[in-house]
Amino acid sequence: MPDERAFNRRVIEFKLDYKESHLKILCDIDLREKALEKLIELYREIEGQIKKDPLFQISYTPVKISGKSPEVVVKMAKATAKVRVGPMASVAGAIAEEIGEHLLKEGAREVVVENGGDIFLKLRKEKTVGIHAGNSKWSNKIAFKVKPEETPLGICTSSTTVGPSINLGEADAITVVSKSTALADAAATAIGNSVKGNRGIENAVEFGRKIKGIKGFLVIKDEKLAIHGNMPELIEKRFKVKRG
Repeated sequence: MPDERAFNRRVIEFKLDYKESHLKILCDIDLREKALEKLIELYREIEGQIKKDPLFQISYTPVKISGKSPEVVVKMAKATAKVRVGPMASVAGAIAEEIGEHLLKEGAREVVVENGGDIFLKLRKEKTVGIHAGNSKWSNKIAFKVKPEETPLGICTSSTTVGPSINLGEADAITVVSKSTALADAAATAIGNSVKGNRGIENAVEFGRKIKGIKGFLVIKDEKLAIHGNMPELIEKRFKVKRG
């Protein structure tokens, strides 16, 4: 039987800042030291790959890796190959996922790792994940209600108008949900790149619906919003959201 005391743990919050990463972590055990150790290890592995193959950092298209490579490097290469973008398009999601899975192995029962707009979740209780979409009317007005049985889960957001991530499209926000946080991150970039011109939303849906391994996605551009696939429940504060 499950240890009932584990389900009564109080979730704590801590932040990690290391090089380009600024992580917010919720966990039912104080594992900040383990999390930081893992973050440093991941940086060492990714930087080692970049030193061996500089294209891993700068390419906008998939890069094949050769020989035995660290799990995080393999995860990034595989995720981005599926959606035809460069390896670094999945780095934030891959780091969040690797740290989340590591903390679960260290004894945590509930973990949320937020790395910018990319989130890994393993829940015991329902949580709400809000969507920020720059100056769009939808920004901070809608959110996903994520249930424990839907996790572990990755929810990743990319944007042309918000944040430091490179996105070649015109969307205010593209949010992708997948069991793989690395893939969700890569797919958010790839779908976002397709949001161009008057048919930007339609282009995104047409492209995104062909991606294998994601549960679904949301696209916001100006006043328009589109949802495709099997997503967590979407709730809104002021505006009515139609699924299509």
